[in-house]
Amino acid sequence: MGKILIENLRLFGFHGCMPEESLIGSHYTINLEIELDLNKASISDDLSQTVNYVDLYRIVKKEMSIRSKLIEHLAKRIVKKIKEHKKDSIKSTKIKICKENPPLKNMVDRVCIILEE
Repeated sequence: MGKILIENLRLFGFHGCMPEESLIGSHYTINLEIELDLNKASISDDLSQTVNYVDLYRIVKKEMSIRSKLIEHLAKRIVKKIKEHKKDSIKSTKIKICKENPPLKNMVDRVCIILEE
């Protein structure tokens, strides 16, 4: 077994329940952890034997462009698309999405959720 990690992916999005969040948007930081069998890829040096991290980035970027009220919902959509992409290879997925500068009058730096499946 092994893991592919994408750490501190920074994207901009318009997620949130407040009307102004759909207008001004916010910066987000995403961490992704995919567990899968990396044995074949480590021996064969063949990209088709693993999950391409560029594909993972594209999935996250595309889903970030679709507005959600809740980042929990956004996380679930991302995980679902990743599993659909390589359903036979992926054993588990963990995603952490942080909204930088949430609308809490500068009381916190960020708000994060973690979803594991």
